Amino acid sequence: MRKPTLIAFVGAVLVAVAIAGFTTVRRGFSARDNPSAMETYVAKTARRLSVPASKRNAANPFPESSEVLAEARAHFADHCAICHGNDGSGKTQIGQNLYPKAPDMRLPQTQNLTDGEIYYTIHNGIRLTGMPAWGTDVTDEDSWKLVLFIRHLPQLTPAEEREMEVLNPKGPGERLEEHEEEQFLNENPSANPALKQTEPHNHERRNK
Repeated sequence: MRKPTLIAFVGAVLVAVAIAGFTTVRRGFSARDNPSAMETYVAKTARRLSVPASKRNAANPFPESSEVLAEARAHFADHCAICHGNDGSGKTQIGQNLYPKAPDMRLPQTQNLTDGEIYYTIHNGIRLTGMPAWGTDVTDEDSWKLVLFIRHLPQLTPAEEREMEVLNPKGPGERLEEHEEEQFLNENPSANPALKQTEPHNHERRNK
């Protein structure tokens, strides 16, 4: 990192720390508030300056294709949707209770980032937020494929969302509900629509 950039980065960090300290004293440690405009600006500036130019301008090694998008869509549904939602809106229970809240990745705030910046964020995470670091210490293909899917989010179709819902992780409550429903249907065959469809109609019985 060049000296002027380093100085700017250190200055941004010091301002961020000062703002965070003031905010903590004034509001406490509650995660219910939204970051102030100044806090958001400083955080974004610090994040941008922290990404090396070589990483920021890195090109995605994967060309967009239906196969790669399908793979990335499944990965996103299984790993990312719990916070970001299948559609990338961030409108989930966890996403809306983070500090800062999970962003709507369909909007310019994310879409205007370079591929390298999005990859860097996925791969390394963001400190002091709910965004973890994914992948290994070396370049990981999954994160680059996710970049392609994030670019695709503004054009996500309802059919693609339905496919993703099947792949979303299920919590203990959902698994218990499915087990109880399956147990009920097994104990009460007449309540099972699938079994009802296989039963012959009354006029068929009379003709036998």
